[in-house]
Amino acid sequence: MADKKGILYNEAAKAYFYGDCVSSIEPYGGGHINDTFLARTEKGNFVLQRVNGYVFPHPDEIMDNMVHVTKFLAEKLEKAGKDPKRGTLTVLKTNDGKDYYIDSEGNYWRSTINLENTTAYDFAESPEMLKKSGAAFGAFQNMLSDYPAETLHEVIPHFHDTPARFRQLMDAARFEQLMQAVREDKAGRLKNVAAELEFAKARETDCGLLMNLLEEGKLPLKVTHNDTKMSNVLIDNATGDAVCVIDLDTVMPGLAAFDFGDSIRAGASTGAEDETDLTKVHFSVPLFKAYTEGFLGEAGKALTETEIRTLPDGTKLMTFEVGIRFLADYLNGDVYFKTKYPQHNLDRARNQFHLVAEMEAKRDETQAVVDTYL
Repeated sequence: MADKKGILYNEAAKAYFYGDCVSSIEPYGGGHINDTFLARTEKGNFVLQRVNGYVFPHPDEIMDNMVHVTKFLAEKLEKAGKDPKRGTLTVLKTNDGKDYYIDSEGNYWRSTINLENTTAYDFAESPEMLKKSGAAFGAFQNMLSDYPAETLHEVIPHFHDTPARFRQLMDAARFEQLMQAVREDKAGRLKNVAAELEFAKARETDCGLLMNLLEEGKLPLKVTHNDTKMSNVLIDNATGDAVCVIDLDTVMPGLAAFDFGDSIRAGASTGAEDETDLTKVHFSVPLFKAYTEGFLGEAGKALTETEIRTLPDGTKLMTFEVGIRFLADYLNGDVYFKTKYPQHNLDRARNQFHLVAEMEAKRDETQAVVDTYL
């Protein structure tokens, strides 16, 4: 751990009530975007997180969304006779009563109560675990069904506007061509992605399907999580039940199909999102069915018929969108996602596009699954 980073997280910890009794601070979790630490103290264990200012240029808006949504969820849980400090994140106030701390270098930090005796799994270890994660995100969708979505900040503009992502990808490609003469590494990367760009271009007309239905009033705007991967559900170590949905940075107005589709993107894949041996990567309809049972079992009553019918569209479009994001980041020099090696984002993009092709081939099967809930 770099000394400078250590100085900053110790400074941030002292902004909270537990700051004077910290025994250790260590990296925690495996998220792509923010720097997350576990502060072990005499008063309990707490999560301390530095918000990525490049990805989220308005951290104050993130915190405003997070505070209001978690308070809303806590009230719902309390009314249902459940423990709000176990069922949703609890945002801690700084010593001067604020929802976040700004350090000496302008970084934004926040802290939450650590939910003990829970585990965040990168992948579901069984269809039953995947079903339970689906139930967690379905309950999240259901509890927030009457939250005024229009009051939330759109912390990343056009985050799920797939046509905008496509335009970003095309802009990235044009930028690499423009800069080829002066930045040889960028030019080299562009030469590596001809097949991926062709794959993306062939599906450009698919991009606007869900957003067009929203504009036509056929799909309602909802509060959505927007990062519904398995690792964002904490599982109770003793019971195996889903406890809490975490990582609320991208809670924004959106479509239910976005949350459903992003879960399926990772949850119904038989391989990791950066698996390079694509013979190991397949879209599993049985896993799709397991997640659907959990999700619609909790959220079904809060969804319209059109929302349910278009869930398979969300599955394909979310996977395609994430592939575009990985590819655009590769072309832009890996400025968004954390990478472990130079080709990491390209491998991720190829993986996602492979899943898209399989989802297209199995569309009739997935449509039959969701149609049983109509």
